[in-house]
Amino acid sequence: MRLPRSGAGWTIAVFGLLALLLGALGLIWPETQLRLLGFEVPTERAPGDYTGTFLTASSMASFNMGVYYLLAVATEWRPFYRFTVWFRLVTFTVFTIAVLSDVAPDRFFGVAAWEGLGAVATAVGLWWDARRAAAAAAGSTRPDDSAAAPAPDAAR
Repeated sequence: MRLPRSGAGWTIAVFGLLALLLGALGLIWPETQLRLLGFEVPTERAPGDYTGTFLTASSMASFNMGVYYLLAVATEWRPFYRFTVWFRLVTFTVFTIAVLSDVAPDRFFGVAAWEGLGAVATAVGLWWDARRAAAAAAGSTRPDDSAAAPAPDAAR
């Protein structure tokens, strides 16, 4: 796989790699994933407790999302980068509300913060990339100084 070719690409690559790795962690060691998120890990689950099922589904979704993000980086799919900014901000909002309304433990706010900071980092990367592209385009529209004077060995 290629390294990212833009600032925004690097932010997407970092998120994608972490999503892939954390998804794999949840699939391989679900109890570790639950502890990282601040959830209780009882020694025995009650009948009808589908925590494991939900964690498997969430971990697989995270793993797949990591693959999608890394594919977007490999192809420098910039519309996807812009799309993620808005939906990561939505995710930040939903996860923050879950913590504030006691649906999720306080430690889960770390996930919300990660989403929000990631969205901002990608937005800054997109802005920075656009400025660099505009500066490069402005530089290429100037007349070429070397073309103004004939070469010393030019025939007269």
